Amino acid sequence: MTDLGKKVIYQIYPKSFYDSNGDGIGDIPGIIQKIDYIKKLNVDMIWFNPFFVSPQRDNGYDIANYYEIDPRFGTMDDFEELVKKLKEIHVGVMLDMVLNHCSTDNEWFQKALAGDEKYRKFFYLRKAKADGSLPNNWQSKFGGPAWAKFGDTDYYYLHLYDPSQADLDWHNPEVRKELFKVINFWRSKGVQGFRFDVINVTGKSEKLVDSTDPIEEKKLYTDTPVVHEYLKEMNAASFGQDPDSVTVGEMSSTTIPNSIEYSKPSEHELSMVFTFHHLKVDYKNGEKWSKMPFDFMKLKQLFTEWQEKMDQGGGWNALFWNNHDQPWALTRFGNTGKYREKSAEMLATATHFMRGTPYIYMGEELGMIDPNYASMDNYIDVEAKNAFNELMEKGMSDDEAFDIVKTKARDNSRVPMHWDDTEYAGFSTVKPWLMPMDQDRINVKDELDHGEIFNYYQKLIKLRKSEALISDGHIKMFLKDDPQIFAYERFLEDSDEKLLVFTNFYGKEHEAELPKEYQGKKYQVLLSNYEQDSDTLNEKISLRPYEALAIKI
Repeated sequence: MTDLGKKVIYQIYPKSFYDSNGDGIGDIPGIIQKIDYIKKLNVDMIWFNPFFVSPQRDNGYDIANYYEIDPRFGTMDDFEELVKKLKEIHVGVMLDMVLNHCSTDNEWFQKALAGDEKYRKFFYLRKAKADGSLPNNWQSKFGGPAWAKFGDTDYYYLHLYDPSQADLDWHNPEVRKELFKVINFWRSKGVQGFRFDVINVTGKSEKLVDSTDPIEEKKLYTDTPVVHEYLKEMNAASFGQDPDSVTVGEMSSTTIPNSIEYSKPSEHELSMVFTFHHLKVDYKNGEKWSKMPFDFMKLKQLFTEWQEKMDQGGGWNALFWNNHDQPWALTRFGNTGKYREKSAEMLATATHFMRGTPYIYMGEELGMIDPNYASMDNYIDVEAKNAFNELMEKGMSDDEAFDIVKTKARDNSRVPMHWDDTEYAGFSTVKPWLMPMDQDRINVKDELDHGEIFNYYQKLIKLRKSEALISDGHIKMFLKDDPQIFAYERFLEDSDEKLLVFTNFYGKEHEAELPKEYQGKKYQVLLSNYEQDSDTLNEKISLRPYEALAIKI
């Protein structure tokens, strides 16, 4: 566990990192060309989004061949060189394993369609009900029914996501064996990190019954007890054999007790979990495609519950604000104007000093923000386009629907990495697959020359590796009712030293009364995004706009 507490993981979305061959799409040779930049980051491991063979209906999360690199991203030789080059700078590789479903172009599905009984048992194939209606009333997470016609047979196949993504039936031991074989293939290539996509959706029951409402429906196939059995089996058959493996499960609609079990070392399942509750605090009535200011008190409450209870239960969190499925956190929770730098540093401080393993999404260390696109024509993602159409069907005007989609679209964070201030942001020599924006003021060259956010991230990474309070400490929240400050204490059982972290989530100065136990204590500043001159805590603490302060007492 100690080692996990010291690690920092960087996420690269290969399609948008760097285009080496001028086709407008990022690729593996492009990542190799940026090794010097990766070395500067000082991270321990890189999580790469999928670059396997895929028709790309869901940006590579629809895998047609788990064993080959998609030619648009490079070759197996390129991948092997990337692993080697990263190893030279002591950076590990984490691959994205999409094992709940595969592409309908995958040979398993194609063999099933051709009538091969062995492969028909790889999928959830069901006949229509007696009245001719679909096998059950489940809805796909991408909209519409979760069933599609299985070729010209009288069967339907289950797809909880896009119709091109057929759910694999984990009840079948042959399926599990095939999937564990995939993990072991990449282990043989020197991969020691694995991120498992929607892995807790594998626990569907054999009898797929109708649901009575959307909330109950999710529970019929998400986070069920059998997932723990599957993970234990997968661990024993593959990565569990590597003492240095790092694994993370993307857990949809999970609970704290389940997440403790998924990530507690003695359970032999995974190293840690990604959970998303904290990124839904700007969903009006739980609806993603809505617009409202984020609910700060709800955010604090979620951080408090997950951090304290996971700590008490011995579980382990992945700490993050950004990824390829989320709009930029800086636009959502920070300030993209006057306080862009300060709010970027404050948000980073809030999560990096918590208990868990921090993930940095490419461009976050530059303070990247949502693109200010002019219309839906600028967006590519199928989810955003579907959402726009659904909002229009509900009676919204073009402008109203676009205004909402613009704040929540996944493409916001998928824009190419800003390397410099040129037309295509130094990402490519031709028009990229998705257009960058704001590179005139936010880019790597400028940030490394005279920015402050990248350097601030470097300090956070360094402190995590050198301070046991951060890597190994327990956590306790305080100032829980304060409407503007998020604060917590990190402590070790065998030490009197404490780390106190204060973050002001708003652009106005704010004062709060400190708990009695901290008043009058001498302190040492570990990190702050403002100049600090005091060395003793008074009865009150005053924080400037978006101020972050980490002190040792």
